[in-house]
Amino acid sequence: MTLFEAVGGEPTFRKLVDEFYAGVADDPLLRPMYPEEDLGPAADRLALFLMQYWGGPNTYSAQRGHPRLRMRHAPYRIGAAERDAWLLHMRRAVDRLDLPPEIATALWDYLERAAYFMVNAMEDPAGPA
Repeated sequence: MTLFEAVGGEPTFRKLVDEFYAGVADDPLLRPMYPEEDLGPAADRLALFLMQYWGGPNTYSAQRGHPRLRMRHAPYRIGAAERDAWLLHMRRAVDRLDLPPEIATALWDYLERAAYFMVNAMEDPAGPA
């Protein structure tokens, strides 16, 4: 059984992403990274990606090709502050799913690794403190 199946499939991933973007919508650091007026398209892309990654349908790749996550995020400055804000909202979203601990841990471990992988700015633009 895939993790996609174990968590209940698409409805669970849609809930995860909806909860995540509820936090992003009001986040002054992250919201500017989403140029679309409506967060719906970004939420759909993330849901499709996560569903595919965890063993669900390959709709993401069929629509968008290879994920190329770093390339797709390259136009945005992602430093430690952005990573940590992303993780904060994602942690809240994962916790709201009320998953069995072993599944929640597997999901969180991936999300945390992905967030660290996406960092592309190592220094604060204001300079050292």
